[in-house]
Amino acid sequence: MYFKKIGVIGGGTMGQGIAEMLATRGLDVLLVEKTPEKLDYSYSMIELSLDKQLEKWAITQAEKKLILGRIHKVVHLAELGTCDMVIETISEDLDAKRVVFSQLDQVCPSHIILASNTSSLSLTELASSTMYPERVIGMHFIHPVSKVDLVEIIRGLKTSDTTFTETKRFVEEVVHKKGIMVYESPGFVSSRMICLMINEALHILQEGVASPEDIDDAMRIGYQFQYGPLEMADRFGLDSVLAALERMFREFGELKYRPSIVLKKMVRAGHLGVKTGEGFFKYDKDGDRV
Repeated sequence: MYFKKIGVIGGGTMGQGIAEMLATRGLDVLLVEKTPEKLDYSYSMIELSLDKQLEKWAITQAEKKLILGRIHKVVHLAELGTCDMVIETISEDLDAKRVVFSQLDQVCPSHIILASNTSSLSLTELASSTMYPERVIGMHFIHPVSKVDLVEIIRGLKTSDTTFTETKRFVEEVVHKKGIMVYESPGFVSSRMICLMINEALHILQEGVASPEDIDDAMRIGYQFQYGPLEMADRFGLDSVLAALERMFREFGELKYRPSIVLKKMVRAGHLGVKTGEGFFKYDKDGDRV
């Protein structure tokens, strides 16, 4: 299979990162959002990201123009029929994702791979809403997409060997990231492990063992993490972390996955991290800690 044009559904933080990364790799991207307004906002955020790289001399003005020129704004899913692969990256809502996959099934030829960037939902369940479940696969990119060279490739119960092989080739030879194969399980590998660490950090905070700064410094400096667990949660979005933990708690039924009360309070207060400007720490409009 030849990969040249990729559809990306959802222009949120992950959709923006995936679209920018693909365009940087020389691929044409059809970016889909519900409304022209949301699409314009997503495109402007990608442009802002490129401007930051421009300021740091990471790219040139010509490269910025070339990358933006490869990202095409699309409102209707029907336009994705000409894509070589489609990556869904809307919010972690199973019913909403199933609707998207059902619609994709009608507009994309049967040989086109349909991938989901879900971090914890069942690929088997998503695939059940399509006529060709063998072409549905999970492709979990990790934020920030441009800096993390790992992709979890998740096989659902009916994902075919061909779909997996072609997806792995796309990840490793086209976008040049390391692809690891994961058999479907709640939270897969990375989300399952990182959410547990975040949850334990929250319990430590709740017990008054250490301050948020010192908890994060312990892992960031002591174990060479790029971010400490609490800042990591802020960057993922506290609502997303809560949703993942609640899902794993339901699926596994083990107490270690039960979300911390502190996390629930923060989400109820609307302090969701970087996207609201405040979580366990405060952030400016560029996502940098204040």
